[in-house]
Amino acid sequence: MRVLGFDTSTDDTVVAATDGEGLVFERSIPPGDRRPAHSQALLELIDEAVAELGGWEAVELISAGIGPGTFTGIRIGVATAAGLAASTGTPVVGVPTLGALARSIGEQSGARTVMPLIDARRGQVFGGLHDGSGIALEDPFACGPEELVERLNGAALAGPAPLPAGPGAVRFRDELLRAGLETEPAESPVHRLTGRPFCDLGAAADEVGPDTLKPLYLRIPDAQLWLERDGKADQRSDSSH
Repeated sequence: MRVLGFDTSTDDTVVAATDGEGLVFERSIPPGDRRPAHSQALLELIDEAVAELGGWEAVELISAGIGPGTFTGIRIGVATAAGLAASTGTPVVGVPTLGALARSIGEQSGARTVMPLIDARRGQVFGGLHDGSGIALEDPFACGPEELVERLNGAALAGPAPLPAGPGAVRFRDELLRAGLETEPAESPVHRLTGRPFCDLGAAADEVGPDTLKPLYLRIPDAQLWLERDGKADQRSDSSH
């Protein structure tokens, strides 16, 4: 199956294409000193990937990451996938970003059990226990470093100790090391999300269609928190008069 896969849930813009026999295109663009450059980079990379597959008439499936991650990034990826599917008539499927990251970690490290971690800001990570092929072994979660250490220790008691990796593991690497937990150096490729897992997991999905593109946020966006905070502040101000 010829698959176009991409994700913009994390800071990186990730795009890949497979042709049923192997990888024909894969690129990952980090944000650098700017905010995530998803809107600028995504369509350009998609055009390159589709050209490698032989044009849109050759693409058999669009596979897009649905999060968790940044609210804006998830929205860009999901909206792009839905728009491309509608305009080209290509089937589309949503893939959990944690599952794809878990598959990346498993391929890079050989670990049988992994804990993919995405930096969630606000002193938290998004994560979830997976096997090395990207299959979820528990529901995803958002938590701070103390709870993360507890979850990792609990998972190690119940089975093989999972390898924590990904941008969230880099974010809390010092806390993990102080707790006696092993993780790879910050510069290790095991922490980087790659594009091929989105193609592979999409091709293996049991269900395909626009309904699978439901975003996985796990947490309400910052903008809503700010609105709620400002609204409460306004209420307090009104009640003081």
